[in-house]
Amino acid sequence: MLDGSANRRVVVSRAAGLHARPCVAIATTVRRFQAKVKVCCGRRSVDARDVLQLLTLGAGEGTELLLVAEGPDGEQALEALQTLFANDFDLPPDRPGCP
Repeated sequence: MLDGSANRRVVVSRAAGLHARPCVAIATTVRRFQAKVKVCCGRRSVDARDVLQLLTLGAGEGTELLLVAEGPDGEQALEALQTLFANDFDLPPDRPGCP
């Protein structure tokens, strides 16, 4: 990890995983901050501002992700993301067959 970076571990709790709506919520949240935020899944690391990159992670339910932020408001960005994950992306509960 580089100097000045912060990180948090979160777990994907949605049955449908990180589909389009959660990815949009992540990207929208990160864009409110100056910090550069990466989402790491296994050996892959993507820009949290990019919905398409987030989708390529294929993170399913139960997947642990590492969020890494660098910048003046990195801690605040990670707090906002951690809250977003804890609140299930402010989305209605998953319905079987409907992500």
